[in-house]
Amino acid sequence: MKRRQFLTAAATTTGLAATLPTWLTRAAESRSGPSRQFYELRRYHLRRGPMQQRLDDYLREGALPALNRLGVEPVGVFDVAHGADSPAKYVLQPYASLEVFLAAHQKLGADPAVRQSALAAAPPNDPPYLRVESAFLIAFEGMPRLEVPPQTAAKKPRLFELRTYESHSQPANWKKIEMFNEGEIGLFRRTGLTPVFFGETLVGSKLPNLTYLLVFDDQASRDKNWATFVADPEWKKLSTTPGYTDAEIVSNISNLFLRPTPYSQI
Repeated sequence: MKRRQFLTAAATTTGLAATLPTWLTRAAESRSGPSRQFYELRRYHLRRGPMQQRLDDYLREGALPALNRLGVEPVGVFDVAHGADSPAKYVLQPYASLEVFLAAHQKLGADPAVRQSALAAAPPNDPPYLRVESAFLIAFEGMPRLEVPPQTAAKKPRLFELRTYESHSQPANWKKIEMFNEGEIGLFRRTGLTPVFFGETLVGSKLPNLTYLLVFDDQASRDKNWATFVADPEWKKLSTTPGYTDAEIVSNISNLFLRPTPYSQI
């Protein structure tokens, strides 16, 4: 990877903005309401060795402080605990509006600290990552804003589960989102499945889909709380309601487990 190419990609950590089509902007604005956030979820593909440390240094010292100065916070940075594509680093950036998203894209490239950090992370013979993928999401009406876990403020260990539900059609995807908004999110909270965010993917791969993030103290509490949820009579009733069954609205579910980096704000 050439240094100039990395500088452009790294310094503009919200790179979707330049390609966000007019139809998507209008559609998102019409559905967003006054308080629903937008999220960019990035996945950096890495190889073992100094590449991992160099990307950590750039994110910790350059990207996160710059994003915070622009009002983009909290920013979550996670390593894969177990799942596909390890090593990989996930970065979650919340935006209060499309205007904030676009402004951040325009201003980050002009930030001297970001440019200096990006250049330091990008020697031409040893790039800081192999490739980066990005998804752009809009928050659900039933959970319009990201919620920082209580474990984060207490600086306690925590395990995150990132789940993606694919659907065979857009109407089926919207129906699954409706199911979450109308009852499933409340069931999650009642049975100990603590959400961080729910988002409908507007731009990304494997469309249509939705993605959400849960937090647990550890793997044992995760397994226990999921078992409680699955056995709950209200869930059994909701999941067998015509129009809400998996066979009708969900074609595939994938999940992986993430650990926050020491400097993650989530």
